[in-house]
Amino acid sequence: MSNIRLFFKESLSLNLTAKLDKSQSHYVNKVMRVKVGEVFSLFNNSGEWEAKILTISKSIVEFNITKQLRQKENVKDLWLAFSPIKSNYFNFMIQKATELGVTKFLPIIFDRTIVRKINKERLEKVIIEAAEQSNRINVPLIEDPQTLKDLLSNEKMDLIFTDLNSQNKKLNLTKLTSNPTCVIIGPEGDFSEEEREEILRFKDVQPIKINENILRSETAVISALSIVNYSIN
Repeated sequence: MSNIRLFFKESLSLNLTAKLDKSQSHYVNKVMRVKVGEVFSLFNNSGEWEAKILTISKSIVEFNITKQLRQKENVKDLWLAFSPIKSNYFNFMIQKATELGVTKFLPIIFDRTIVRKINKERLEKVIIEAAEQSNRINVPLIEDPQTLKDLLSNEKMDLIFTDLNSQNKKLNLTKLTSNPTCVIIGPEGDFSEEEREEILRFKDVQPIKINENILRSETAVISALSIVNYSIN
């Protein structure tokens, strides 16, 4: 089998015959030069499957699913609530957070957020490419931008608050429940005092200081997710 992994948004099942879209067909046929009769893998939230190329007609690849390689993953929900940042750093942050196991992205417009709009379609492509390359099956979701108040209205989550003012440097695992774990990262200008107080009033919040230094947003995301992953897995 080739090392090609592609996300396929439609249903996958044994013996299914279907076609790749134009972009994926071009990648498989022209870039990777996979031929008729050769195999690659397709995945989505249902699992990962081996696909055999049946025909290549007008540059469109037709395939047949020959076997299942991996079943659906049961993973703990790990959410990232964050402030949008400038494009190049934003792509990097989303890519690395996907590699580190985030299952849902929650863009938050804080008081000091500078970038207040996101290109959701572009970010979804970054997420899918990162999932393909990192051997993930579950592809994270990305929500539309919301306010901090919207986020905190969801009481069914454990909130990990990355707070530079906190003296706490370790997570208390006994406080984590079966609810999704949500890591919240502030904007480039940090949380306002009102936002900090609002977050600290949340019933299932754990403030944690991830570093003595002031970190860039994308660095803080990688650091916080690494700490949480190490602690809960």
